[in-house]
Amino acid sequence: MRTSADLTGVSHLTGQRYLTEPELLASARALSGSRPDLCRLRRVGRSRAGRPISLLSVGRARRSVLVVAGAHANEPVGGPTTLSLVERVLQDGALRAATSWHFLLCADPDGAALHHSLSPTSLYDYHRRFFRPAGPEQPEWAPSVLPPERLPPETRALLRVIDEVRPYLQVSLHGTDMGGSWVQLTRDIPGLAEPFAKSAAQLHIPVETNTSDAAGWPVSGPGVHVMPEPGTDTSFPSLPDDWTRSTWHHAHRYGGLTAIVEVPMWASDLVDDPARHPAAPAAMERIARRLGEQAGQVEEFLVGAGLGEGDDDDGDGDGAANGGEGLVPAGVAPLLRASRWALGLAPGLARDWLAPPPPGASMTYVSSIDAFGRRIPLRAAAMLLRVLRETGHPSAPRLDELVAHWSDAFAGHFRARWVPVEHQAEHQARTVIAAARHARMTAL
Repeated sequence: MRTSADLTGVSHLTGQRYLTEPELLASARALSGSRPDLCRLRRVGRSRAGRPISLLSVGRARRSVLVVAGAHANEPVGGPTTLSLVERVLQDGALRAATSWHFLLCADPDGAALHHSLSPTSLYDYHRRFFRPAGPEQPEWAPSVLPPERLPPETRALLRVIDEVRPYLQVSLHGTDMGGSWVQLTRDIPGLAEPFAKSAAQLHIPVETNTSDAAGWPVSGPGVHVMPEPGTDTSFPSLPDDWTRSTWHHAHRYGGLTAIVEVPMWASDLVDDPARHPAAPAAMERIARRLGEQAGQVEEFLVGAGLGEGDDDDGDGDGAANGGEGLVPAGVAPLLRASRWALGLAPGLARDWLAPPPPGASMTYVSSIDAFGRRIPLRAAAMLLRVLRETGHPSAPRLDELVAHWSDAFAGHFRARWVPVEHQAEHQARTVIAAARHARMTAL
């Protein structure tokens, strides 16, 4: 059975890997121990499984920046970026002269423990070890879909930290599997676009100028997207989340704002093409149709394994194990919930994408949605595959072949090229520092 995607042009890594959450904590402990006069490392909460949630603070100035890593389990670049930032702040007195820096090392340690792809050799290899929680189990997004009394402990810990340090800037470190780099802002940071673009160019990382994550949002420069005002209609109305209720907006009550910095694992120049798409409506129809068909294929595997009915209608992960989830070990139940949740997004998005695209829709716009449409069923299939392998279900090899085929097609179509981990972290760290400097000037 084919187990790699070499023919797609995806580069293998040489001695490159991300960090596990315990490795990140140990490195942070060593850094803080080197400067006990400036650093404080402490536990600020515990996850649902009892893992510590740790905050490393550097400096004692009243004005503060909060950096959040590990909000999404499948985006581990935040770990290396955080360590790089801590080292820079310790070495550069100007960075901490009037600003204290606070680093939430891993917002979702339980999720990090389930995502095992820390040194992927291909997009297929990445997905065979993939995990990303269902939306209501993601620390930053839980407030947008759950009432306050049902928020997970990871979210409550993050909110307490924001209330304590009152950052003028919160930065959330994110990553994408395929595409380019972009920034989302809850309020504009004038001047950020130039250093962001310069850094991306120097490191040969494409700028995703019209990402599906921010479709229809105002822009302050290429790849820098500003969230619309509350109540603005969204481009994809079927999506259940409301960013104005996320932890990103919590900083606003203290006069702050949030920047979300995305960097790709595999880069694609297709997401950096502002030319008008010659046939956007037809392309969007094909993407919508493919999404529905692929989601249906994964659903067939779910039903065939007797796992098609969910046990937890609200999706917050606290329901009793029944309706199929009781048939799988507790350790992989989050994978099953997440697979079902991802599949649940497909029908609504397929309908959204059948609506007429924006006038003059660019190649980037269509390519970004194409990538979005590919990753939803692929992630659902990948997480279900891990469940089926764990339970020894006989359909696992067939689903494995499907995951390999979709991964190869994804990487091949987008002409994927690996971005070295050090380049991912360097670009993200540069963008964080630029955002801190420009946001501080704006706030003065």
